[in-house]
Amino acid sequence: QAQLVESGGDLVQPGGSLRLSCAASGFDLDSYSIGWFRQAPGKEREVVACITSDSSNTYYVDSVKGRFSISRDNRKNMVYLQMDSLQPEDTAVYYCAAKRALGVWTKAHFYDFWGQGTQVTISS
Repeated sequence: QAQLVESGGDLVQPGGSLRLSCAASGFDLDSYSIGWFRQAPGKEREVVACITSDSSNTYYVDSVKGRFSISRDNRKNMVYLQMDSLQPEDTAVYYCAAKRALGVWTKAHFYDFWGQGTQVTISS
């Protein structure tokens, strides 16, 4: 059974850092494009960052460019989201999602399956 499990969410102060992890199991991660999305209370789910199956290309939403970095280790079946200079507006539940395809995919409805999410709260 294909599964994604996120971890690493926490409560941190503004300016702090977090590293989110997404553990994949039950499928060949190296055939899948991965996206990180987030959803804040009362808001729609939005794309944060995406990475191709071979790490050759990435995408970042403008609001996180220069602060967040997406990476993956297909040998370990892991995808990561390094988040630096965190701000209160980054507060949300963060999800990873997988799509069996080449390229980067920025729309949530394209993805095949999702993790359960991890809470990130930025507050002093």
